[in-house]
Amino acid sequence: MSKTVIQPIGDIAPVEGKEKKRSSDPAQAEYDDGKEFLKNKEFGQAALAFHNALLAFEEKSNENGVANASNQLALLCLGREDYVKALEHLRRSFGICERKDDPMSMNLLSKQMVIAHRGLRQTQEAIRICLDLVQGYNMDNNPHETVQMLELMAEIYLDGGERAKAADTYRTIASIHANYKHRSIAAGFISKAEALEASA
Repeated sequence: MSKTVIQPIGDIAPVEGKEKKRSSDPAQAEYDDGKEFLKNKEFGQAALAFHNALLAFEEKSNENGVANASNQLALLCLGREDYVKALEHLRRSFGICERKDDPMSMNLLSKQMVIAHRGLRQTQEAIRICLDLVQGYNMDNNPHETVQMLELMAEIYLDGGERAKAADTYRTIASIHANYKHRSIAAGFISKAEALEASA
């Protein structure tokens, strides 16, 4: 006669797994709490947890932790449209990633910096960062990311009323799509460019 003892043990395992997830490192535990609060849209609690994590990572000279906590605080600041504070956190995180030669993280942080500069109406700086990213994506032969950044640049130009530059950017996007035989998409961007030029 078989007993169902195995089933309750199986049920208990995930609970134990959850308990083990909490890090014994207080800094990491605060950081993990922050991510959980963020997931639950408890932004005030998340900000406090990430701030505490940042201080604890600083005390331990844990640069990776500082970079991660700074990035999370930057994202919260971007959500509140506190672009000045967001840039402070982003620059700090970027500096660490640069020292550690982590180009993927630097690209992600750069994209967030574009959002912050755009929010502050610092068009020239936003465009400069976009151009740096476009250059990097071209060197990596990454047309998808190149096109995404060019589309963002066109939007930034339009924000600043620079219709001719936006039109040029749309034509560049069209040429990239044409190179990959995406004729209808290319034609759509040519139409956008022509509409802007006609209304200039």
